Amino acid sequence: MSELPDRVRRAFRDHDSFERCDDDTYESTTTVFDGRVRPRPGDDGQIRFDVTVSVPMLNEVTEDHVADVVEEGWYETFELRVADLYGVTKVDRDLSPETERADREAIVSVEFADINERRGVDDAGAIIDFVEGTYVQGIIPGYEYTEPVTALISRGRRAAGAE
Repeated sequence: MSELPDRVRRAFRDHDSFERCDDDTYESTTTVFDGRVRPRPGDDGQIRFDVTVSVPMLNEVTEDHVADVVEEGWYETFELRVADLYGVTKVDRDLSPETERADREAIVSVEFADINERRGVDDAGAIIDFVEGTYVQGIIPGYEYTEPVTALISRGRRAAGAE
């Protein structure tokens, strides 16, 4: 495999939403979830972007137990909403997000390629933000939530101008 061009590292370094976590992975700094991007050389000078976002299952962020049937319904709805990823990137892309349930979290993975590394980094950040927003849409009223959901709810209220 060929070496990742320096222009890609610069694009991540210059972007406000990412910090380098190791030689080939960048972590999102704009979400409370684990959002990571692994760029790698692609075909014809393009860069491949592997985006992964891990979010906690509902039962992991509530004080009380969530019934299995409720959590399963929540997960299925989250999976369907994440699949509607179209329109969040700067260019039309044929994105096929995959969502899998792994123990106590849901993991969303998306891959795409772009010749323009800065646009690719922007789009990777937009995908991570979309997954976070989709998660927030799925918060079910009536439960007492813990972190990081309480922080997300508080941030949403501040953005709306209501405490």
